[in-house]
Amino acid sequence: MMPQLWTDTIEAHRAAVGKAIVDTTAALAAKDGVRSLTMSQVAAEVGIGRATLYKYFPDVEAILFAWHERQVAAHLSQLADLARRSGGARDRLRTVLEAYALIQYEHQGTELAALLHRGKHVTDATRALASFIEDLVKDGVGDGDIRNDVGAAEVTRYCLHAITAADGLPSRAAVRRLVKLTMAGLQPPTRTA
Repeated sequence: MMPQLWTDTIEAHRAAVGKAIVDTTAALAAKDGVRSLTMSQVAAEVGIGRATLYKYFPDVEAILFAWHERQVAAHLSQLADLARRSGGARDRLRTVLEAYALIQYEHQGTELAALLHRGKHVTDATRALASFIEDLVKDGVGDGDIRNDVGAAEVTRYCLHAITAADGLPSRAAVRRLVKLTMAGLQPPTRTA
């Protein structure tokens, strides 16, 4: 529903209307699918005219990309918070990889995911994720808890690629086993998994 014009400023009202448009479109896409979604349907559901809707977004795809950018930013923030927690680097890395794997698992194979997992915002988020995973790997190597016979950049790529397999797994238990297997590959050569 369209927010009433009771906010303190026009900018706050515009932000509230934009959020309502994005949230409503995402809900409609999840319920009815992306292919059948129209700007008229979004405008009617939000409670605004089509002309007003077009002032905010040129088409349904642009709305969905705005929603996805918001989702990706929230996921990245969650993962960064986990990476900064106290504790050993190896434990923090496992926690980050498990959270990332669960995100992959929960958003697997949908029509919406196929449409939205392209673009600069995904590339930028992947780079940011790789950066703080690589920092955790380096810290773990320094602690002696992660192998040092392979460069941190390579270990980071291994982790990221291994975790993308969570996309096709049948259960959360399988996701956790994948993370455990991935972490076993990080053991220093002189230690056993």
